[in-house]
Amino acid sequence: MSMNTENLSKRQDLILSFIEEKGVVAIGQIIEYIEKELGKVTRITISRDLEKLLEFNLIERQGKAGRAVTYQISSQYSTVKKIDVDKYFSIDTDHRKVQEKFNFDIFGQLDGIFTEVEKNKLSELNEIYRKKIKDISPDGLKKEIERLNIDFSWKSSKIEGNTYDLLETEQLIKNHEQAPGHTQEEATMILNHKATLEYIRDNKDAFREITVKKIEDIHAFLTKDMGVTKNLRKTLVRITGTKYTPLDNEFQIREALEKTCQKVNETENTFEKAVILMLLIAYIQPFVDGNKRTSRLSGNAILQSFDSCPLSYRSMDEVEYKKAVLLFYEQNNVSYFKELFLKQFEFAVENYFG
Repeated sequence: MSMNTENLSKRQDLILSFIEEKGVVAIGQIIEYIEKELGKVTRITISRDLEKLLEFNLIERQGKAGRAVTYQISSQYSTVKKIDVDKYFSIDTDHRKVQEKFNFDIFGQLDGIFTEVEKNKLSELNEIYRKKIKDISPDGLKKEIERLNIDFSWKSSKIEGNTYDLLETEQLIKNHEQAPGHTQEEATMILNHKATLEYIRDNKDAFREITVKKIEDIHAFLTKDMGVTKNLRKTLVRITGTKYTPLDNEFQIREALEKTCQKVNETENTFEKAVILMLLIAYIQPFVDGNKRTSRLSGNAILQSFDSCPLSYRSMDEVEYKKAVLLFYEQNNVSYFKELFLKQFEFAVENYFG
């Protein structure tokens, strides 16, 4: 089961914070703390709170009975708990307490990313999208796909530092007119996005099951004629703005990517599939360059393969996107990334296809 920590009662939130602060606690310590904070409380009330927190994998229980039983924070809690993003990034890169190495346990910590409320919201939005697709004319659909592809190609490239604006991107994609004052590499990056989006749409059913080869194919389309080494990297990469260092062993990189595919294929919810794939590709950094682009395109491939609305990222703030990814690198925390995903999905449904 999944749970958003924002939906906890004040008492349950206090219990979680207390356990997180102390590390390992017994129920007697919890009762004493809660009574100091909120007043008299019964043991059975606290027991019910603890059972609820256990049910949603936010805490773990150690010991079998009586005083031997203790509670501690679960790995799931650190994955989904709300983090004050502004406060977190106000701390200098070198002074943030982060997980500097790849976490091999990550594949077991990404269950239940979205709450039931969030899943229902996404499903309701997607029904609106499906109705739009059903009602739109073939010509109208073609134009809307082109519009979304232009928006996506522009914003995804801009996130990577591309300086084309949206109108210049439209001219490049529609009329193959390169804008003056920009490099050939920038034009190639944008046109590669267009080609990759078309490849995904033409083969959308193939992405119902993800494989390492399919991720490599997306990467190959995205980085064509850009001097980027194909296939999985064999060298160390560093990431600007973080102390996190990805895997540097080719065999571990492949193993991690295979585990990613297995995790995505085992996950039932389409939106969780997309988010898990995007985050893990970015986290593993399997290629010398083009990893986040591959991550975003792979996420859209998942969405489209299950008849869900693709994202354009048009209204995405590039800095906030980078913060969300860095938060996952450093804390393995999905809360901000999924918040941005929810906003972008709603934006896409509302702004495209009629």
